Amino acid sequence: MNKAQRRSEKFFRIALWAVAVVFAGFLVNLGSAVVKNLPLVEQRFSVEDFLDADASKRIEQELKRQRNLAQDALDALEQSRLKLEAARQNSQTARDSLSAWLASRQVTQQSARDDEVIQRTAALEHLKLAERDVRSAVEAEEQHLLDAQQAQQRAQRQLDELRSDAYEKMNSEQSSQELKVFLIRLAITLPLLLIAGWLFARQRKCTWWPFVWGYIYFALFVFFVELVPYLPSYGGYVRNIVGVVITVLVGRQAIVSFNRYRERQLAAESKPDIERRKEISYDTSLLRLAKKVCPGCERPVELDNPQIDFCQHCGLSLFDHCTHCQTRKSAFARFCFACGSDAAQPAEPPAT
Repeated sequence: MNKAQRRSEKFFRIALWAVAVVFAGFLVNLGSAVVKNLPLVEQRFSVEDFLDADASKRIEQELKRQRNLAQDALDALEQSRLKLEAARQNSQTARDSLSAWLASRQVTQQSARDDEVIQRTAALEHLKLAERDVRSAVEAEEQHLLDAQQAQQRAQRQLDELRSDAYEKMNSEQSSQELKVFLIRLAITLPLLLIAGWLFARQRKCTWWPFVWGYIYFALFVFFVELVPYLPSYGGYVRNIVGVVITVLVGRQAIVSFNRYRERQLAAESKPDIERRKEISYDTSLLRLAKKVCPGCERPVELDNPQIDFCQHCGLSLFDHCTHCQTRKSAFARFCFACGSDAAQPAEPPAT
């Protein structure tokens, strides 16, 4: 902050900036209340809103039925597998017993026991037939399970296709709604932004500048919080294009302002020294001198060097001498710090 500024003026400026911030806060709260009380234009959609209820219910019932059939088939298959395992073990036991008995008969050469061989062989064949029957039952249950699982998969695919169509419809409706919400918000915020731009360009230094800056802060909040987040994306194209357009507009204005500033500076530097110093306000000169820059061209100068009286960049007089006491002083000082004489009054001629 400018050290040459009056102490009371510093506090007043701080208080005025506080007024600007408070004013912006109240405007933000007022705007939020207005937006909340507007008719609801934003609606939350779900997939069920665009789903064919009858078809979806029918497919879900079929899916549930096939799932139950698959579970029943799986339970029956497990039972059949247990029976198959038991039948296999019985057959294996009978086979092992027959093999052992035949080996014993061959050793003892008891040919009279041919009837028992036939009986044992018939019993083994019976067990093998039972095993084959159980295996056929297992294969049938596996086929039932496979049929139920495939039917379940077909029903699931139908339900997925139905939901995919519903998702597409929902996304299309959401895109339309986002555009609608953005256009409504744009219609509300665009006049506010235009007013803020006009105030910034024409009224930011007027007497009522705290209210002007408060409104500008409010407009910035509205732009970045109430408008930008609702900008439709469309894959990022819209937001990037809008960003490019805004950057070009702001950049163009910055370039034009910079060129105008340079033209004003060049025109001011071409004027006589006395006229240039008259055009620079007292507070502006003190502020720039406090930053150790030339009040005219704003380039850095060595103000601590007692041999420098003029700006080496633009030739503006920075220090002169009091017309009464000849003390070296700032050329922008209104009064001499040594004798207190008015710098604007010429020296009185010596008495004769």
